[in-house]
Amino acid sequence: MNTQGIDQLLRELSQTAAKAGGQEPADAAGAANFADLLKASLDQVNAAQQQATSMQQAFDANDPNVNLQEVMVSLQKANLSFQTMVQVRNRLVTAYQEIMNMQV
Repeated sequence: MNTQGIDQLLRELSQTAAKAGGQEPADAAGAANFADLLKASLDQVNAAQQQATSMQQAFDANDPNVNLQEVMVSLQKANLSFQTMVQVRNRLVTAYQEIMNMQV
């Protein structure tokens, strides 16, 4: 998962927090839909994992076009993107819990 997607996700979170606090966010006109952004990030993680799995299976089947280094790099990229998405999910859950605990 690229850092541009994470940065955009964090901008969306800060804009949502600004709206909840009664402030007008700075660039609300060009902001993407939060759900669409989250789904796109999940799709990127899924694609990385599927690519890594297919490369691993091709290597296991002794495909001469796939070498071990490419397989290992692909597996590490998939693992890193998954771990990043887990951290984003954890922060979203924490933010949700904080919002739910606010006094209205």
